[in-house]
Amino acid sequence: MKTCLVTSDTYKNHDTGDGHPEKIDRVSVIIDNFKKFNNNNLIWKKPSKFDQSLLTKTHSKNYINFVSESFPKKGFSFLDGDTIISPGSKDATKDAVGSIIAGIDGVQNKEFKNAFCAVRPPGHHAEKDKAMGFCIYNNVAVGANYLIEKYKFDKVAIIDFDVHHGNGTQNIFYNNEKVLYISTHQYPYYPGTGTEQEKGKFNNILNIPLEAGTTSQQYLNAYEFVLERIKNFKPEFILFSAGFDAHIDDPLAQLKLKSNDFYEITKRTLEVSKNFCNGKVVSILEGGYDLQALQDCTKRHVDALIEFN
Repeated sequence: MKTCLVTSDTYKNHDTGDGHPEKIDRVSVIIDNFKKFNNNNLIWKKPSKFDQSLLTKTHSKNYINFVSESFPKKGFSFLDGDTIISPGSKDATKDAVGSIIAGIDGVQNKEFKNAFCAVRPPGHHAEKDKAMGFCIYNNVAVGANYLIEKYKFDKVAIIDFDVHHGNGTQNIFYNNEKVLYISTHQYPYYPGTGTEQEKGKFNNILNIPLEAGTTSQQYLNAYEFVLERIKNFKPEFILFSAGFDAHIDDPLAQLKLKSNDFYEITKRTLEVSKNFCNGKVVSILEGGYDLQALQDCTKRHVDALIEFN
């Protein structure tokens, strides 16, 4: 079976203004790179349309209403100090959520074996009732709740290797025993959450804070704790919050991973998980702000998804 790349042109309409790190080029370079390789093992798919009620499992109705009323007719609007929206952000935001739905349905219906969603805006900082850190809706959290609601899964794992802690995802699932949230991230750093003491009501949160300057080998050693927890939890489905800003060239953080490390992270996770979820994995783009690094890292991440049998 093949790997799916879920994306949509609407990300180009999410204009964040000049000089903003979460810019249109982030997804353009990824898409252009995959088109160049013309890989026969890759299926391309558009995001699914979905009913707004799907969002209410993850976000408060007041917040959903606030967001839908905030998109400006022209120019820009701020949801928080970092999170800027423009008229075209409305469709991009919907498609970011719709992409993970399309990925999950495709895996469940055996259209393809796994998927990577190349979308923006990212999602893992968005909390139940507020936007934060470039994120509007928490795409990966909506996906996890969709797996639980529609497909009746009891064990969903979210692995977040973005360099920033996914405070929103942790917040949403802190009291949910069906979801294991694991994060490796630079600490202390934005957004300030993610200590080892934050474990969740059901010991369903695993934070692995890493010092600035952490090298590839140090990171991969720490990642063994991620794999161990996955083995113990035995998830039926895995979602990746795939941020690539732990790369050594990224301007927004100070970890020192190389492009090939993202291949290793992905490959090792798939190997460990095949005994429980038979490789059912959907990955969605979070951070990553050096364009060349982002292009290289996403290629290696997807290489591992394609190679998995």
